[in-house]
Amino acid sequence: MDMVIKLGMLVVFFGIMIGVGLYCRKHATDVDGFVLGGRSVGPWLTAFAFGTSYFSAVVFVGYAGQFGWKYGIAATWAGIGNALIGSLMAWAVLGRRTRVMSQHLNSATMPQFFESRFNSKALKITASVIIFIFLIPYTASLYNGLSRLFGMAFDIDYSVCVIVMALLTAVYVIVGGYMATAINDFIQGIIMLVGIVAVIAAVLNSKGGFMEALNGLGQITDPAVSETPGVFNSFFGPDPINLLGVVLLTSLGTWGLPQMVQKFYAIKSEKAINKGMIISTVFALVVAGGCYFLGGFGRLFSDQIDISAGGYDSIIPTMLSQLSPFLIAVVVVLVLSASMSTLSSLVLASSSTLTLDFIKGTVVKELSPKKQLLIMRIFIAIFIAISVVIAIVQYKSSVTFIAQLMGVSWGALAGAFLAPFLYGLYWKRATKISVWVSFLFSTVVMLANIFWPEAFPALLRSPINAGVFCMLAGLLIVPVVSLITRPPEKEYIDRVFSCYTKKVVVSATDAIGEPIQKEETK
Repeated sequence: MDMVIKLGMLVVFFGIMIGVGLYCRKHATDVDGFVLGGRSVGPWLTAFAFGTSYFSAVVFVGYAGQFGWKYGIAATWAGIGNALIGSLMAWAVLGRRTRVMSQHLNSATMPQFFESRFNSKALKITASVIIFIFLIPYTASLYNGLSRLFGMAFDIDYSVCVIVMALLTAVYVIVGGYMATAINDFIQGIIMLVGIVAVIAAVLNSKGGFMEALNGLGQITDPAVSETPGVFNSFFGPDPINLLGVVLLTSLGTWGLPQMVQKFYAIKSEKAINKGMIISTVFALVVAGGCYFLGGFGRLFSDQIDISAGGYDSIIPTMLSQLSPFLIAVVVVLVLSASMSTLSSLVLASSSTLTLDFIKGTVVKELSPKKQLLIMRIFIAIFIAISVVIAIVQYKSSVTFIAQLMGVSWGALAGAFLAPFLYGLYWKRATKISVWVSFLFSTVVMLANIFWPEAFPALLRSPINAGVFCMLAGLLIVPVVSLITRPPEKEYIDRVFSCYTKKVVVSATDAIGEPIQKEETK
């Protein structure tokens, strides 16, 4: 009976995903509709698409378990940072300007933005290559969090689970494009919101409630971490410096990730941006805050967890293993939702980038819209297939390299793109050379961090801290290099920024005008 409940919920979940993909076929008949949903996506769908692309099984199983174990209840700061910096500030700073300028420049991807903004086709090609290289390992790492959960809930081979999940994601993305992804993200987001609240309540209840669990956490000591008693239920935890690095990479990093920024390209209107900002922030606060908050109680289960044998990925599954069959099924669907939503966002971003920014105009000079759609769909299938192979090889061989590369992927992408994109939206003086330096610096540093970590200072040997270093360095590199290099052509840059000063006539229902002055009667 327990297995029937679990499998039944999975069948319903997968059926809805495929149904949405088939329903959205009408929105995926041209390139603009397939990649951006015709730039007519409302605030709820965009906000949930942003949030579900943000948080995957990597966060729920890997990061929540690892950072909760290291920092205790203070790991919740990572979720708060994700909500305030990664969502609220990202929407406030990037949302409107990205939507306005990307439409003005007719760019559907981040590499296209770099080409049009900085008048360089080479920048577009280079950015598309960086995205493709670093999104594949990121995609493969999404499957890692599923292995232990499926091992806990089902007697099914992990490879079968990965292949089924990948095939179903491929079907609804290939058939329905961005609109299918956005609608499914909304459904998956609802599941994530309800699921995380239910799971936290059940886990804390198993330890006597919130206050009892918090008191129990305060009594745990670990000489390898800190000699201070009660450090795991303290405000900033045992290692606030490295915790800050986690907060910055997982929060500020979203500003430079192509699959996240691309959500702003498709939003419908200015009102939708303001509403979406609030929705996205609340979503992040509940989901990310909830994940890290739950992980903070991991040490209460230390008698059941062997970190040296199972690694940090075993923490969350162990905490959930004693739940009821129904709640375990909810958790499995929750993590599948988180993973499939992020996977669909990544493959759509990668396939559109390769097709529109690399194949079109570079490999093939003339490419009709119909052929562009076909090639994008082919690349989605290829991209998912490669990530599945990497994930299965990593799982079977017990290699941790790919899991480590997920942090490197975030660092490389956000480090390379964040500063050029941000300054490109706001500062006319930003130059093409500064973008090249930012691309090169972050890519080289993060690759070196993989192969020669011993060459780095102790603080920067962690891929997370190295990624934060690259992001912050880029914010200095772009303005410094821009000021010492030749400024962009004034006429061209004025045309680029004219979208912000263009006057638009609106009806009286959308703007409050000046009162009409009545003539004095004589």
